[in-house]
Amino acid sequence: MAGYLLVPNDRVDRSYNAGFSMYVAAWPLLQDYPGNRFQTGLFGTWMHAQYDDRKPEKMYSDIEGGLGWWRDTRFATETPKFIMGGVAWNFSAWANGPGAGKGRDWNKPQGKYAIAQLSPWLLWPPDGLNLKQGTCGELFGYGYLPLPLTEPKSMTAGKDVPTGNQCWTLFLNTGNFKGPVAFFTPYFWSRASAENPDLRGLFLDTRPSQPNRALQMETQYVPSVQAIDENGDTYARIAPTLFPRNNKDDSVVVHQVTSYNRKALWDDVKVWFSGGPVASGVIDPSGASLHEFPGRGGATWKIYTPSVPRDEKVPLAWNSFATATAFDKTTFGFRWNYEMATKMESKEGPLAILPQFYRLTKDKNNKPQWIVVQPQDVPVETGLADVSFNKIKKNKQEPYITPDDSNSCWKTPGPVAGPFTTKLGDGSVLTYYWYRFADQPALLNADLTDAEREIIQKRVEKLHQNWKKDQQYLSPPKIGKLADLDPALLVEPPKGFETGYVPIVTRQADGK
Repeated sequence: MAGYLLVPNDRVDRSYNAGFSMYVAAWPLLQDYPGNRFQTGLFGTWMHAQYDDRKPEKMYSDIEGGLGWWRDTRFATETPKFIMGGVAWNFSAWANGPGAGKGRDWNKPQGKYAIAQLSPWLLWPPDGLNLKQGTCGELFGYGYLPLPLTEPKSMTAGKDVPTGNQCWTLFLNTGNFKGPVAFFTPYFWSRASAENPDLRGLFLDTRPSQPNRALQMETQYVPSVQAIDENGDTYARIAPTLFPRNNKDDSVVVHQVTSYNRKALWDDVKVWFSGGPVASGVIDPSGASLHEFPGRGGATWKIYTPSVPRDEKVPLAWNSFATATAFDKTTFGFRWNYEMATKMESKEGPLAILPQFYRLTKDKNNKPQWIVVQPQDVPVETGLADVSFNKIKKNKQEPYITPDDSNSCWKTPGPVAGPFTTKLGDGSVLTYYWYRFADQPALLNADLTDAEREIIQKRVEKLHQNWKKDQQYLSPPKIGKLADLDPALLVEPPKGFETGYVPIVTRQADGK
């Protein structure tokens, strides 16, 4: 089963083009993790660059990460993880977090040096940012706003093309951590234009963001089984698929989708870095515009076998058991038909289980459609009643490792403290070191001179001194409870390294 759940949201003025934030529910989509064929995001968005005229043809680049599970996740559990998901020109590279990108071959970094660690209080595992195990329906607050940490450059990688100074920075609002975490280096975006000057000025290092974005849940693989009865009718069963359930038995999945203009944060930080008063870091609500939900929604989920051509995949009768609902102007979710869906009480919290059994039929327009059937109405000879989707027993996973060559950017100039280790809720163990901010590997690969790195070092020292992990940055949610990050990710700088130093993960390995 695969497809999209669509969340229409009203447009805002195009001047709100300096980033976004939102709260999305985090929960275990499947009752048992079925192995790494399972790939799905939870609700998220795609932030592209904004253009004055029509978008250039054959040009794809954006920030599209979020909560979910991926085929290359090595230490997966039922609890989702978060990745940053920046996409360079036409997927030539992508970046999921500090030290995490396309592939694992450090001889072909392809985005693994694209994100710089900013927070001195939070570790970023290469497998994705862990939430606290058992998270079930709590709201995960995140967004991206640009910070002027670098200066604009007229030359990029020795070529006569510019690189802008927009450092798109991930801000979190969770129960146990708040504030900026990491940022995409501008060179991640502009590098393509050094190789192809026709692309100059088209990426997020210089361009504002498009404020009116798609909001969807993208699912690429949920297990299902099909069988044919003695009459030739086809039936299907899907793995138990879950949604969070509140005290009204509804599912809230998205809240407070917001777009920003430069007044929200950029202007004050720019003045501060130029010698003006300290910017508090609090994102100014007068520079924000909320996207309202009209209450509509759709689904393109389909059940099919792997060999079926795209145009022959058959949709579910989603609206027979799910009603897309705006619970208020800024809160979206679903109401369930519990004659088809069922309620479940788990140790993590209350959940709704989608219908598991379907029969292939025709809709009123004579098009194929999967309709819900009750378990007792599925013919015995199909064997679907006996199908189980048990948790896959995972083999010991290969570790994520970083270069150990003494001449590499990981060793020269190298860390100032470590190694340290911590064990995460997913069973993996992180090894990390403390680096001077400007000497972390990402910045040594960001097309910055020593002098340019010293400028950013001084600016980040100001941030570390004034922006703390327990203050409010994003406006808090009006409803619900905030999700927590895995407590093992929270760290304190060693004595003497409280300002201007960051923790960098160098290894993630199976802790068994």
